[in-house]
Amino acid sequence: MISRIGLLLIASIALGSCGDDSVERPRLSSQKTIGSSLGVLSTKAAKQLFGAKAQPSEQNSAPFGGYAKGCLAGGVQLPETGPTWQAMRLSRNRNWGHPELIDYVKKLSRFAATQPGWDGLYVGDLSQPRGGPMLTGHRSHQIGLDADIWLRPANDLNLSRTQRENISSISLRRAKGAYTNDNWTQQHFEILRKAAKDPRVARIFIFPGAKVKMCGMETDDRRWLNKIRPWWGHHYHFHVRLTCPDGMAGCVNQPAPPKGDGCADAEEWVRNILNPPPPDPNPKPQTPRRELQMADLPSQCAAVLQSR
Repeated sequence: MISRIGLLLIASIALGSCGDDSVERPRLSSQKTIGSSLGVLSTKAAKQLFGAKAQPSEQNSAPFGGYAKGCLAGGVQLPETGPTWQAMRLSRNRNWGHPELIDYVKKLSRFAATQPGWDGLYVGDLSQPRGGPMLTGHRSHQIGLDADIWLRPANDLNLSRTQRENISSISLRRAKGAYTNDNWTQQHFEILRKAAKDPRVARIFIFPGAKVKMCGMETDDRRWLNKIRPWWGHHYHFHVRLTCPDGMAGCVNQPAPPKGDGCADAEEWVRNILNPPPPDPNPKPQTPRRELQMADLPSQCAAVLQSR
């Protein structure tokens, strides 16, 4: 029988994940000329085609496909600096998203600025200008509805471009994610609760110990805890995923989380971290993940690439 940890590792292939903001620092490739026919497009990995686009398509904003297999038409840029936020790692050019995501980030940053010690948010990766698979890092973040929010308090919103390339977020985990460390504060709890209570949110990924911590801190309405999902990594940032906006027929939602607050499930994650179950004596070999090609993406993505 496959252990729970084994099953969760397998499931991660389907869900996609975030890169670690403190480590990954890729740079944009240079702009490339892309042929106009689908035949030419299909000869390259989709990440090379989407990663080469420095500007959004001149189309109405729309996500096509799923979070880990799709693209974004008419992407909107989160300004590099605002009154209550700064976009980080600007060289990646990943501060783009659907208008709902941009509005969400701005709204959450305004709330964060009301918290002691926070002037707003440091915002990590959203999506590329036209979404799609990324050159490095994430498997999700492809349709402009995912955002990584740093867990480092944003107490200086005058960082230069160079500083934003070199400063790192802070880790909140202890014991490989079973517990929070001394960097955890009441403000983290308040910001995460506010983030999850927005009705546009489908899920928020964070390490298991943080979910258990929040389960213990909430003494009133616990419904929002259902959206906080334990996941590997996610101790330097939390990952927000919005639901498909109304009327976006080409957008594919992830199935809703199981009912309930999810606290017992997070506690099981913690137990498995502290006392790992024995490995499967007969593990199935994992098939190497194949690079996504244009043929794997929704048909609308070819028009997104070819748009001015």
